[in-house]
Amino acid sequence: MKLDRRTVLVGGGAGIGLVIAFALWPSHMRSDLVTEKGEEAFGNFIKIARDGRVTVAVAQAETGQGIWTGLPQIVADELGASWDSIAVEPAPLAGVYANPLAKEEGWPEHSRFTANSTSVRAFEPVLRHAAAVARTMLVGAAADRWNVDPAECDTGDGFVMNRGRTFTFGELAEEAADRSPPANPALRKPSKGRIIGQPLPRLDGPAKASGSWRFSADVRLPDMLFASLRLAPPGGRLTGFARDAIASVPGIRHVAARDGWLAVVAGTWWAAERAVRAADPRFSAAPTPADMRRICEEALASGDAHNWFKRGNYDATVRGSTPLAATYYVAPSLHLGLEPLSATARLSGENTEVWTATQAPSYLTDEALYPMPSGEPAGRAMEADLVPIAIELARDLNRPVQVIASQSSSQNHDRVAPGALARMTALPGEGGITAAWAARIATADGFGSALRRLKKGRPPKTLGRTALDGSPPPYSIPHVKIDAVEAPLPFTSGYMRGSPQREFAFFTECFIDELARAAGIEPLSFRMSLLGGNGRLARCLQGAARLAGWDGGGPGSIMGIAGCSAFGSHIGLVASASIGSDQRIKVAQLVAAVDCGQVVNSGLVAQQIEAGLIWALAQATVRPPEWIAGMPRARPVGGIGLPRLADTPQILVEIIPSSDSPGGIAGLGTTALAPAVANAIHAAAGKRMRSLPFDPMSPG
Repeated sequence: MKLDRRTVLVGGGAGIGLVIAFALWPSHMRSDLVTEKGEEAFGNFIKIARDGRVTVAVAQAETGQGIWTGLPQIVADELGASWDSIAVEPAPLAGVYANPLAKEEGWPEHSRFTANSTSVRAFEPVLRHAAAVARTMLVGAAADRWNVDPAECDTGDGFVMNRGRTFTFGELAEEAADRSPPANPALRKPSKGRIIGQPLPRLDGPAKASGSWRFSADVRLPDMLFASLRLAPPGGRLTGFARDAIASVPGIRHVAARDGWLAVVAGTWWAAERAVRAADPRFSAAPTPADMRRICEEALASGDAHNWFKRGNYDATVRGSTPLAATYYVAPSLHLGLEPLSATARLSGENTEVWTATQAPSYLTDEALYPMPSGEPAGRAMEADLVPIAIELARDLNRPVQVIASQSSSQNHDRVAPGALARMTALPGEGGITAAWAARIATADGFGSALRRLKKGRPPKTLGRTALDGSPPPYSIPHVKIDAVEAPLPFTSGYMRGSPQREFAFFTECFIDELARAAGIEPLSFRMSLLGGNGRLARCLQGAARLAGWDGGGPGSIMGIAGCSAFGSHIGLVASASIGSDQRIKVAQLVAAVDCGQVVNSGLVAQQIEAGLIWALAQATVRPPEWIAGMPRARPVGGIGLPRLADTPQILVEIIPSSDSPGGIAGLGTTALAPAVANAIHAAAGKRMRSLPFDPMSPG
């Protein structure tokens, strides 16, 4: 197969290979896909080649969540294709590939986002319909050749079959592509031999294992130069640098000083970084308060709160009584990714080409964009900050330029999750069961801030869904009130996987545990009494308790339990944890039961739950960042305090069978970890951990 500069071979399967093609292309059936010789397009998502290869165009960014395996598996299942014949390519930057859940999620319509665990939820019905259309056309072509009723034919392993006779998809592709597509094709009925739900191997696995998978910083172009840089703090500007020190470094090609940044271009990135470090750039900046919690407390006490959610009449119910109360806090947190910020630009006449990792490619379409897979799985690639700088440098030099921020600079300019402070109150009813529940929350809108920057617009006037999704409890409490106030945090916040649901699950599930203890009711039974309207979460909690051998979590136990309903999925988690002699949190075991609706790939589900739990454990135990000039102070990767392999607990994941529509998974595992561990620590040590990250030395 001939590859041009728009195509990168990144892996393999059955001697065909996983091909990632950066191009836009049309065919017989209306399509935005480009076909090569011997290929036929069946709509906007599927191509079939004469050799039987089935290529699936995936609109979502691969961030390590396995979406370039999960979505093609949906197509292969509905089409009846052989998994060994499946290839994948990024979908073109066309409007038809916008995220179908954008409006429902509170995002601008027709936006192309990979966020909030929407990929399978959004594209499963779209891809299943596309595959059903293609299958119907292939079956129709075969039935015409055999002169039989199409209802007498079926597909499987890449063949159309009828009474022992077969045609390969490749043999039928050209003829089938010329047929009129059905408007409402019937979906395949459940049967043996289907591949949906099976733990099929990841298509990106071989390339990632061999190191041939291309990330943003791996792009190499003829005659390319490399740049390193330093960026001004939020609201700051460059005030000076040592130009003579730059000149002393060999191989320097260009120096660009702007109000917001200083960049040095050289023949290698190492030379550029050495020079920019020697330049010791100085920036103006506003001082940053050291205590972010105090800012939230002041906002909570005096800010103008608005009601976000209301059910029943909380105020009337608690009037004349003294509700139970507790205050919880989650500090702003870094993404903790290892991939540095990077972007590559090339100008050719009036055309500009850009290579960068992005989860929002529809906001970078002023240029010819080649979206690269992200090596940072927690959401930092939502914003591609270095693209304008790479374009400007490429224009200055009339050569391709790749800009890479150092690891420390990438940390300084992380778009952190804003965190939150919540004042929780609740009134027990008969038998200790909660009758009324309220939360007054101070936070900022990380995702909303990212959207504003992407659209180059103004910040929202009030906190909305992107800031408060997940704040109402999943329990059948008759009187609920959620009020929120925006905290004027002095830094740039952004999107993070699993947030804000992660923060609100911590508040809710820790407070539920406190209410259960105050009522003298075992925590699992207490939750069950309130879950009459959420049977799926109830089954997850019961499943996790059974698998873990739940002992009630009483004094002397080391077990804690928590659950969460988020992203259309549900998780119950039992953690076994304690405080070690070194005053560090020790988590020995995590047992999760998950209901994510119909499972596409059970291996991916288990991987994402395990990965989310481990990432959330890091977020719960790593020291919060120090702040300087509106930026988190950079720390060496080895000095951040990330959990080591020896710290990894035993993890067991049970997937509960379900016929409900597929739910999201990538952020789900991040939600229940912190409250389950906090509740376990209370059982083991009698100590309430009401702040994240945990500090066992705090008074509680």
